Amino acid sequence: MGEPLRIVVAKPGLDGHDRGAKVVARALRDAGHEVIYTGLRRSAQQIVDTVRDEDARFLGLSSLSGAHGHLFPKVCELLRTEGLNDVIVFGGGIIPEDDRNALFECKIRAIFGPGTPTSEILEFIQASNAMDDAGVGQPSTWHWSSEA
Repeated sequence: MGEPLRIVVAKPGLDGHDRGAKVVARALRDAGHEVIYTGLRRSAQQIVDTVRDEDARFLGLSSLSGAHGHLFPKVCELLRTEGLNDVIVFGGGIIPEDDRNALFECKIRAIFGPGTPTSEILEFIQASNAMDDAGVGQPSTWHWSSEA
């Protein structure tokens, strides 16, 4: 696997459901990565502050409330404002297919729907890290999308 990666998993907004986020965080930890779970109801700024303070390489955002169209782009905008352009962002939760292109345009690199095997998320993490290390692809030119 190589060096463990630092990954923040966050629940932006008022969504109070975090079972999926906790499952993903546990799977990433079990795979040897350093995972920081922010807990529920975090603001976009709190999430970006955690990413910066923890020097995270990846940020996983989870939304089941339907606010992903506002919250995910806000987090991505703040990442850019803070100069954290190298952070790879992925999302998960109940995100309709029609909403995904707008999220990919704001630099979300992957969206994982309910029931996605954690092995697929781990594969995304490994492939994204390897591609970035090799200088292959820009966030706006490729993405993953999974529906179980």
